[in-house]
Amino acid sequence: MYYQYTSAMRAIVKTAGTILVSILLSYPLWAPEWGRGILGEIEAWGMPGGLIAVAVFLGLVALYCRALQRTMTLVRPDARTASPTSVWWMFAIPYNFTEDFFIVRAVSTSLAADEQVTSGFIRRWAALGYGWCAFQILSLFPGMAGYVGGAIALLLWAAHWIMTARVNRTLATRPPAAPLTHSL
Repeated sequence: MYYQYTSAMRAIVKTAGTILVSILLSYPLWAPEWGRGILGEIEAWGMPGGLIAVAVFLGLVALYCRALQRTMTLVRPDARTASPTSVWWMFAIPYNFTEDFFIVRAVSTSLAADEQVTSGFIRRWAALGYGWCAFQILSLFPGMAGYVGGAIALLLWAAHWIMTARVNRTLATRPPAAPLTHSL
């Protein structure tokens, strides 16, 4: 019963979050006096500048997702709270803006259950993750709030990625679960 309630609540939060993000993304259509929005910013770079900027950004997101997938793969299977491939939901725009919070939570709870990383590190890792998720949403707002939110989101995202690489190195060097035996 509890799991059903949790799943239903998650679905409601994800749906409501996606609707709110969609409203923010579309403000140039219903409130053009607020600004051009993210698509207008990309358009301002011209062609091929805007296309290159988007391709580079999406390439970086793919590398980040690969790092998170590696984290989940390195976590013991019985400690995982989500599939390692679930991190690729970061590409499902506009759903990803809300889903990113759930991805950070799934990875952090998996790391905690794995018990190979200190709880302090996991708390800092999760705080940075939730931070870049929140500032990413703020980046959708018009004007200075959006610019500042975007800049902070990128800095937190970079810091989170660095911490992810550190945790991956830690998990990759763990001793085998059972001693190796030699047969003669």
